[in-house]
Amino acid sequence: MRIEGNGALVAGGASGLGEATVRRLVAGGAHVVIADLNEERGQTLAGELGERATFMHINVTDEAAVGAAVRVAAGQPVPLRIAVSCAGIGWAARVAGRRGAHPLQPFETVIQVNLIGTFNVMRLAAAAMLESEPTESGERGVCVNTASIAAFDGQIGQIAYSASKGAIASMTLPAARDLASVGIRVCAIAPGTFDTPLLAALPEESREALAAAVPFPSRLGRPDEFAALVAHIVENEMLNGEVIRLDGSLRMPPK
Repeated sequence: MRIEGNGALVAGGASGLGEATVRRLVAGGAHVVIADLNEERGQTLAGELGERATFMHINVTDEAAVGAAVRVAAGQPVPLRIAVSCAGIGWAARVAGRRGAHPLQPFETVIQVNLIGTFNVMRLAAAAMLESEPTESGERGVCVNTASIAAFDGQIGQIAYSASKGAIASMTLPAARDLASVGIRVCAIAPGTFDTPLLAALPEESREALAAAVPFPSRLGRPDEFAALVAHIVENEMLNGEVIRLDGSLRMPPK
């Protein structure tokens, strides 16, 4: 699948991994809809990138809002071929402890945003891709979702986050199988510790400890490295139904 001359939707595209992905896709010649809750950052990014970038204020759990963003992405001068989901949140708490059981509402919220939000974007984007003509090879589009190494190496206090990301990893193959007959591929990336706005808020000592834990390269991942893998997945037609760890061979300890 070519990036140039195709349309893309990036959920959570105003910052971090999503912003880097937006920049990479626009640089590659795509028309990109940036879907995010952060209107200030999203509008600024779209203004910087020019006429091939459009911002839409959406909550990924809102069916109507995501549907509207998909319609805008599909209504561009080029067909919607690429959908990337980067929106996500976290919550730290043990299943049970001295303060009692893990609160139910934060668990539900993390699942709602990370898992259901990702599914919401993927299902609506795929339905729109179905309306477009296939390429010469029979391909209509590609969906790239964001899991995490926490899907496999969840740490203490990561029960909600790990559950949501594990589900994203697990739905990759059945989604790819569901959509194979219509020429839509589905992959997921499971990043390790990346230098995103979330980690930027940590003390430098904590950031250095996280970087030192990565076997090689012993540093935090760069968002542009995530974006480079998104671009490769889009362009490599044989990548389908795969969850790719992007973590410098990091295996997270219990805490």
